[in-house]
Amino acid sequence: MDTTQTQEGDLLGLGEEELMLQSTMRRFAEVEVLPGELKRDKTKEFPLDLIAKMASQGFLGIPVPPEYGGAGMSTLAYALAVEEIAKVSGSLALTLAAHTSLGTMPIIDFGDEEQKQKYVPPLAAGEYLGSFGLTEPQAGSDAGATRTTAVRDGDHYVLNGQKAWITNAGAAGCFVVTARTSPGTSPEGISAFIVLRGVKGFHIGEPEKKLGLHSSDSRPIFFDDCRVHSSQRLGPEGEGFKYFMKTLDRGRIVIGAMALGLAQGAFERSLKYSTERRTFDKPLFKHQAIAFKLADMATQIAAARHLVYHAARLKDRGQPFHREAAQAKLFSSEMAMKVTSDAIQVHGGYGFVREYHVERMYRDAKLCTIGEGTSEIQRMVISRDLIKDLEGP
Repeated sequence: MDTTQTQEGDLLGLGEEELMLQSTMRRFAEVEVLPGELKRDKTKEFPLDLIAKMASQGFLGIPVPPEYGGAGMSTLAYALAVEEIAKVSGSLALTLAAHTSLGTMPIIDFGDEEQKQKYVPPLAAGEYLGSFGLTEPQAGSDAGATRTTAVRDGDHYVLNGQKAWITNAGAAGCFVVTARTSPGTSPEGISAFIVLRGVKGFHIGEPEKKLGLHSSDSRPIFFDDCRVHSSQRLGPEGEGFKYFMKTLDRGRIVIGAMALGLAQGAFERSLKYSTERRTFDKPLFKHQAIAFKLADMATQIAAARHLVYHAARLKDRGQPFHREAAQAKLFSSEMAMKVTSDAIQVHGGYGFVREYHVERMYRDAKLCTIGEGTSEIQRMVISRDLIKDLEGP
């Protein structure tokens, strides 16, 4: 851990354990992840080798309690880990975030003890990846419009329907999904289930052709008379929608951290480039137009970092963080789009080609304004919370 990192950690209020994890993740990202990132972006190869290395070092269970095989670290520590990976690979950062926030933590938060003991240790150890199935072709921002059904049949539920844009689907072994257990359109009729890969009637579609995040796996999944034992239902019937909304609150903190990492990575490359590239007989950074752009980029990143870390600390203290998570995600994701765009501008023509990484970061950042709730949904969440404050109890 270098002196600069320690000083930055002191200013941000990071503890020794958090700084050590940050340093470890930074080294892993630079040594193991960065060298092959351009190739993976081109070939769209899912990095199973890197997943295995992350699993061997305990990175897939950072916030998981020790009694279930994890490191038992804070939400803030986990956000720091995602941020460091995202500095060099948005795809791998998203893989980690989906596995942990969406595929593992709902079982810890809402599962019974038997479910936690059965499913969480293999997830934390990386024996298989986790995934999360909420979105459907006609139910994205309107998640309550879920049409996938789960009909009780003795000790089982029979699932029929389709989910869309499921991160990690091609490699995951454990899926937490929603399905409607009561007819109608009310969110109270939606329940949550754990579905394991390979069960009869569960099918995984072809990978999506995406703008960015090329080495992150996103696919549709299908249920065709898929039988799931009642012991794999998370909590009582009708609680699934509430569970997933709470899950998304945590997930928004981490998508904010991913956006933050992408922006920071693009900024660092731009700052370095501005000292190396000379125009009109002086380095780029000595031109006011570029210097001011870099100043704005650094300021926007700093503001986003405080929002993300603040939301994570609220979560760790057991305090309400619903609005703050939405604010962190909204600001960070839109900031990342601006900063990565400016990074391309700083690089000029070189920014438009793949070898300099920043065009990839720009493409990858766009997902952050959509996943875990679009920017429009975040504004809805924040404004509703503001009105709730005005109306009082």
